[in-house]
Amino acid sequence: MAEAGGTPVSQQERREQIRSEVLASGFVRIEELATKHGVSGMTIHRDLDVLEEQGWLRKVRGGATSTPTALLETSVRARIADAAEEKARIAEHAARLVSPGQVVALDDSTSALAVAERLPALAPLTVVTNFLSVINLLSGEPGLHLIGLGGDYQPSYDAFLGLHTATMARTLRSDVLFMSTTAVVGGHCLHRSQETIQVKRALMDTTGKRVLLLDHSKFDRRAVHELAPLTEFDLVVVDAGTPAARLEELRSAGVALEVAER
Repeated sequence: MAEAGGTPVSQQERREQIRSEVLASGFVRIEELATKHGVSGMTIHRDLDVLEEQGWLRKVRGGATSTPTALLETSVRARIADAAEEKARIAEHAARLVSPGQVVALDDSTSALAVAERLPALAPLTVVTNFLSVINLLSGEPGLHLIGLGGDYQPSYDAFLGLHTATMARTLRSDVLFMSTTAVVGGHCLHRSQETIQVKRALMDTTGKRVLLLDHSKFDRRAVHELAPLTEFDLVVVDAGTPAARLEELRSAGVALEVAER
């Protein structure tokens, strides 16, 4: 399939472009999308169905609108500001698990970025990440050996995602992995994109210790693609704002849990 201008694009690329368009403008019309991308209205309908299932937008008569949580997920700056105090406390708690000389893996979450801010003080370390924000933060820091996982760069995540990134991640081994998730539903981590899951799964499969960083807002969100149950993590660190009933529910389910106190 090709754009109206004649440049061939894949189905995935077209959907990524549509997702970016609806997030940028807040509303898109099916007819305009069909004309712009050089495909039929039915093809656009199918694209919107997939993007709606992933949680990026909501279909309405004649088009689609962005969702508030999708807007928040897309902007790294907004993600950093979201629950910033809780993430800082969780990161401070989690950083105690790091020892000089270790290989530390960080995913593309802003919770992991908060951990990255604390790593220079714990050098020497090797840091493995697919998150460009982490690479920019830590580049040039003395005592840190930085390994960036390349692949397909996704500007909306400021990260390298997909098969190539996951393949590179599987060639490395870390002592500890710090990561987060879009949502937790029924004791399972969920995400909006399969490309994200590919990389997170690869990082999980090649680390000695899996640490999930979970501020309480994650329990109020939804996503469609499952990554793993919470019980697959060696430790889940939550903030003190997590309701007591939720903590008891997780512990009863066998989740290894620690609370980052205020």
